[in-house]
Amino acid sequence: MSEGIAPRRRGAVVETSAGGVVFRRGPGGTRYLLIRDPYGNWGLPKGHVEDSESYEEAARREVTEETGLPRPRVVRALPAIDWYFRSGGRLIHKTCHFYLMESVSGEPVPQEAEGITACAWEHADAALATITYDNARAVLKAATELVEELNAA
Repeated sequence: MSEGIAPRRRGAVVETSAGGVVFRRGPGGTRYLLIRDPYGNWGLPKGHVEDSESYEEAARREVTEETGLPRPRVVRALPAIDWYFRSGGRLIHKTCHFYLMESVSGEPVPQEAEGITACAWEHADAALATITYDNARAVLKAATELVEELNAA
């Protein structure tokens, strides 16, 4: 069975994803990468975990696929988030494992085939104000705090 989709739990189909909070340091300060999905919502690159992949491997693959950036360096695991939603009449319980990742080169290109309509580098305050979902904003906030600690060290 794939790690990405599991049997039902309390009436819901369980799905597992992984993604990244990608940052880049530069002369103008640290910026964070956001993507816009097919529904016009801004969030973080993420996707299903495939067979035999670790969460970290899946997160790196999804970031590269959705943004075109060369495989970023994983710095540290971040909090996972979970939520419920309905798709095709089914209740889905999704958990997404996030990783803080640093990108040092390349410009992001949205994966249009998967409905990613834009990629944007934003400073922390703008990224936090732009991101659509509260649970993703909490992950981004944890990431920005960690990057501030790393920059101060």
